[in-house]
Amino acid sequence: MNIMDFNVKKLAADAGTFLSRAVQFTEEKLGQAEKTELDAHLENLLSKAECTKIWTEKIMKQTEVLLQPNPNARIEEFVYEKLDRKAPSRINNPELLGQYMIDAGTEFGPGTAYGNALIKCGETQKRIGTADRELIQTSALNFLTPLRNFIEGDYKTIAKERKLLQNKRLDLDAAKTRLKKAKAAETKSSSEQELRITQSEFDRQAEITRLLLEGISSTHAHHLRCLNDFVEAQMTYYAQCYQYMLDLQKQLGSFPSNYLSNNNQTSGTPVPSSLSNAIGPSAMASTGSLVITSPSNLNDLKESSGSRKARVLYDYDAANSTELSLLADEVITVFSVVGMDSDWLMGERGNQKGKVPITYLELLN
Repeated sequence: MNIMDFNVKKLAADAGTFLSRAVQFTEEKLGQAEKTELDAHLENLLSKAECTKIWTEKIMKQTEVLLQPNPNARIEEFVYEKLDRKAPSRINNPELLGQYMIDAGTEFGPGTAYGNALIKCGETQKRIGTADRELIQTSALNFLTPLRNFIEGDYKTIAKERKLLQNKRLDLDAAKTRLKKAKAAETKSSSEQELRITQSEFDRQAEITRLLLEGISSTHAHHLRCLNDFVEAQMTYYAQCYQYMLDLQKQLGSFPSNYLSNNNQTSGTPVPSSLSNAIGPSAMASTGSLVITSPSNLNDLKESSGSRKARVLYDYDAANSTELSLLADEVITVFSVVGMDSDWLMGERGNQKGKVPITYLELLN
């Protein structure tokens, strides 16, 4: 019975406190009650914490999209994470593409140029898929997990203490209001004592909240280290992919270039077997895609009627009798012919003459 009486009294007291806070909050919004303002330093800390939370959430979510573009896969991973279970391993897109290429190459025949090239491309794609998987795992561990821990741990604690500070502030201002309205000496004395208690509780909660908020600077320092780890993981991934593609390009460069044409149709410009020597490693690292362009001096030659010496950059096998086969580093004479396709010049080596692709040439002064 005594326990029931205690619970009822506690419930009534809690209800009274809640009602008092609600009244104070409403009157503040209506401009009918004064509001205790937090000091500027504490307000700045609160603003910094809120800003950190908002941008951390945005960066975390977009990083997840970057690492796993498939929204269904992200949802599945989230569910398994909440169930504290390991998500089943699935083949990623580069690995799937690589397997298709290998299967196609095997069916076309590893002994054929196209089949062999497909198998080599497929093996490279699978290596890129493995590197992609390693990037996701490393980034999740060293970057995403610390960000998530802040949102789900530290910031939740800050938000809880911030809400408690708000309640203590409402209690303090409600006590101030009651003291102003008190008329009888006894009521005034009781209100003054209540004000001292609420002021003490507010000051104590403000100090607790301030100490927690000052930890945001340490959070930023920790996230900076995590960001460096993420950048390092990306550097490793892109360096691996670049090396894999460079090795693949060298392997494919051993195939005769006429295999690159479709049914010996050569109306377009053939693609050189090695692009890295033409545009340089720095250009390859700084561009998102490779675009073959004609040097300006070749364009100047096409507009003139003269001939020039040119050095051959890559081996080229003529696809038909109208073209001239080329060997890397040899020097030939080139000139323009009226009506010829803009991607070609006429080449001459001794008694041999034929069309040559301009992307394989470097004019000599």
